[in-house]
Amino acid sequence: MQILKMGQVGGGIGAFIGEVHRKAARMDGGIRLTAGAFDVNPQNSLKQGKILGVDKKRVYKTYTEMIEKELALPVEERIDFVAVCTPNHTHFPIAKAFLEAGFNVMCEKPMTLTVEEAEELKIISKASKKIFGLMHNYTAYPMVKLAKDMIKQGDLGKIRKIVVQYPQGWLYQNIEKTGQMQASWRTDPKTSGAAGCMGDIGTHAANLAEYITGLKMTQVLSDLTAFVKGRKLDDDGNVLLRFTKGAKGILHASQISVGEENNLAIWIYGEEKGIHWHQEHPNYLHVISQTAPEQIWKRGNPYVAEKSEAAARCTRIPNGHPEAFLEAFANNYCNFADTIRAKNERRKATDLEKDFPGIEAGVRGMKFIRAVVDSSKNGNVWTKI
Repeated sequence: MQILKMGQVGGGIGAFIGEVHRKAARMDGGIRLTAGAFDVNPQNSLKQGKILGVDKKRVYKTYTEMIEKELALPVEERIDFVAVCTPNHTHFPIAKAFLEAGFNVMCEKPMTLTVEEAEELKIISKASKKIFGLMHNYTAYPMVKLAKDMIKQGDLGKIRKIVVQYPQGWLYQNIEKTGQMQASWRTDPKTSGAAGCMGDIGTHAANLAEYITGLKMTQVLSDLTAFVKGRKLDDDGNVLLRFTKGAKGILHASQISVGEENNLAIWIYGEEKGIHWHQEHPNYLHVISQTAPEQIWKRGNPYVAEKSEAAARCTRIPNGHPEAFLEAFANNYCNFADTIRAKNERRKATDLEKDFPGIEAGVRGMKFIRAVVDSSKNGNVWTKI
């Protein structure tokens, strides 16, 4: 297996998601962190590079210096891809610059700050002929893959209703005023974009609903609120959904739901059966019907592998051992990396290898954000995506 060389922008000292990316990327031994511009402060970037054991010559002051100096290296020594792990407002210029320079890109979500940027990045990505991945990690849990395959195989019948939630409670107070780093940029329109809660976690819920069902949202009717006094962006939202093929749905996301931790969950009801999955209990998929007892499918068992090759591919350890958040990130990295390897080997990547969110998911996410924001601002009206 070709060991891919990873560069990273962001993920400096104290950053949460950047460290998650690093841990997940190296989990299966096929990716090695080789270079980085870890912080906007060059000294902090150097400190982080030293902590991570990155060659000082490959720790850069800026991402533009990183591109310039990596391109100056022999092809076989350059990074194979970059992971963009910075606040939302910087995703577009960084991803654009690396794609145009000829590097593959893995980007945190949401992909850009606006729909216009997303559509431009789609054009740039296509022209570059490089691999672009978007880190919607919740699509990569084994039991999510199983749910997708059950629906694809017709087990539920025609899908009628989708209910998806993502309540958290960590922003129930104005902690951004205390200088809390994660809260500060997420609640600032300049760095977060047009939406707060809906851009941060509502997009995860929307992406999960479309990924599992294979349906696309066509219209939304939303009611967004900033409950905390002085907050400029929404910290709570309730959305009615219309999907292709006549399905209807409800999405609610909140960061002021006191006592909630990370309660992403989804219920999908077809003409014959229903399923539900809960991120805080990720190794179980519940299958329900009117004519039989509830079934609980458990990750890692042979019957799961027989039903879903994708779920089996995403399972590392035997049944009964918890497998969750970091492994889901790693699953997307595995598929992303295998797709790069396939291109390097001049072969067509398989459908299983290509099973990770990409540029299309990024554009969909930005269109979802714009639609829910517009719907709420215009008096809670149905708005097309």
